[in-house]
Amino acid sequence: MANSYSVSGFGQDMAADLDDLVDEKTILVQRTLRSGQSIYYDGNVVILGDVNPGAEVTAKGNVIVMGSLRGVVHAGAGGDENAVVMAFHLQPTQLRIANHITRPPDNETVEADYPEMARIKGGVVTIEFFQTAGERQGKNI
Repeated sequence: MANSYSVSGFGQDMAADLDDLVDEKTILVQRTLRSGQSIYYDGNVVILGDVNPGAEVTAKGNVIVMGSLRGVVHAGAGGDENAVVMAFHLQPTQLRIANHITRPPDNETVEADYPEMARIKGGVVTIEFFQTAGERQGKNI
């Protein structure tokens, strides 16, 4: 089944990047997850809100949080090491991608000014600032 959507105000490079993100197995959660609440989905999870400490998100695909992620997150729960976790404020109590597990160091808080992305690089969970395609290629969009 083909997806159809229009992209206005972006160049062809941006439209091509958006094509890579289209996936029929994505759920949109339009609320903040509070302590004790959990979500499991057999695809990608996009959350418009925060994931508070004590809340859990598990997805076989990617997890994207349009807010603060301070709970437990597991992307690539089916073993997908290409899965990513993205958030405006990435401060999880525990972060898992496929079978890799990490947690933040004790007594260390980092306040990032940019969205962050966690992914597997070289067999290790790596956290880096998220850059748009234009920023990666040195373009102004």
